[in-house]
Amino acid sequence: MNLLDGAPQRFGEALGATLWGGTLYELAPGESLTYHWHYGEEECVIALTGRPTLRTPDGERELAPWDIAWFPRGEQGAHQLRNDGNEPARFVMFSTRSDPEVVVYPDEGRTGVIADWSRDDRPTLRGWVEQP
Repeated sequence: MNLLDGAPQRFGEALGATLWGGTLYELAPGESLTYHWHYGEEECVIALTGRPTLRTPDGERELAPWDIAWFPRGEQGAHQLRNDGNEPARFVMFSTRSDPEVVVYPDEGRTGVIADWSRDDRPTLRGWVEQP
C-alpha cells in the first residue's frame, strides 16, 4: 500500500492489524470531517500532502506534511480536519479498535453508538443516543 499514491481507503485489517485501524483520507479544497471525540478509541493523524487545518479544544492550526497529532479518549481528544487550501489534503488516521464504541459530535449535539462491528456471528448495531 502506498500512502502517497493509493486510493483513499481503510487498511488496518487488510494489513493484518487486530488492535489498530488505519484510514487514508483525501479532502478536496473546502471539504472537512466532522468534529468529534471517542469514549473508547484513541486516534492520531499524520499529514501527508497539502496543509489541512486541525481543530481541537486548544484551537486551530495548520498541519504541514509529516506533522503528527494525537487524540486521546474523551473530550480532550476532540478533533476535526478540514481543507482550507487550494489543493487536495491527504492524511492518514490511525486508531485503536473499540467494540462497542461511543462517539460524541459536540457541534451537532449528537452521540452515536456502534456495537458488534468486529464480529462475524452477530449483526452490527448502530444508532443515536437520545439526550435527556
